[in-house]
Amino acid sequence: MSAGEKAKAKAEQGVGKAVRKAAHAMGNETTAAKGSALEARGKAREAKEKSKDTFKH
Repeated sequence: MSAGEKAKAKAEQGVGKAVRKAAHAMGNETTAAKGSALEARGKAREAKEKSKDTFKH
């Protein structure tokens, strides 16, 4: 996994989690769902990069 892609995946997860929690606390469920989707996209990116590493070795 390249360092840049790994950082991007972790950043998406962190931002998504922060947005989701803040929006949920304020009662804005639409924005909370968007934050959750961003977090899931970060997790998917991380899984993709890990699978690429598995096949390289």
